[in-house]
Amino acid sequence: MQDRLPLWMRDWFDVLVPSVQIVLIVLAAWLLRALARRLIGRLGTRYGLPPELLVGARRLVGFVVTTAALLAVLDRLGVSGTVLWTAFTGFAAVAAVAFFAAWSVLSNIFCALLIFTARPFRLHDHIELIENGEKPGLKGRVIDINLIYTTLQEIDEAGTARTLQIPNSLFFQRVTRRWPDDPRRS
Repeated sequence: MQDRLPLWMRDWFDVLVPSVQIVLIVLAAWLLRALARRLIGRLGTRYGLPPELLVGARRLVGFVVTTAALLAVLDRLGVSGTVLWTAFTGFAAVAAVAFFAAWSVLSNIFCALLIFTARPFRLHDHIELIENGEKPGLKGRVIDINLIYTTLQEIDEAGTARTLQIPNSLFFQRVTRRWPDDPRRS
């Protein structure tokens, strides 16, 4: 096909084809991600899935689609799969050592997965972490749950709102009192 092109265009052909392929890969990834987000939203609405699960599913799908698109783009640029795999396993070994050293972070991630599955509380619930016995502890409305922290919004007597970020592992070390959707209890 290159022999049919004018001479001035033959030099650009080796640049133009991969560029168009990269643009098509990025466009396909964007469309696939948008379609998956829409599908997850519809499934959540239809089956009444919790918002925490939908956010996690969207993040996971976005990560997988973006990673696949990045690998496809790198392949079009001539990066070898063997080189990528070698780099990945080297980084994974270093990450394993780093994660072993940071066991508290892993504990919080595992506890986040337990919070998402066991659901001792949900977004917008009013909760309290009781220190010992009936001694009052940290309390507020759950406004975010991520892999490391659960964020509570606390309102004091003067009506000032503050946010507290509580490590997820703390919810499995202390007693948690829960008031679903009751704003009078914060």
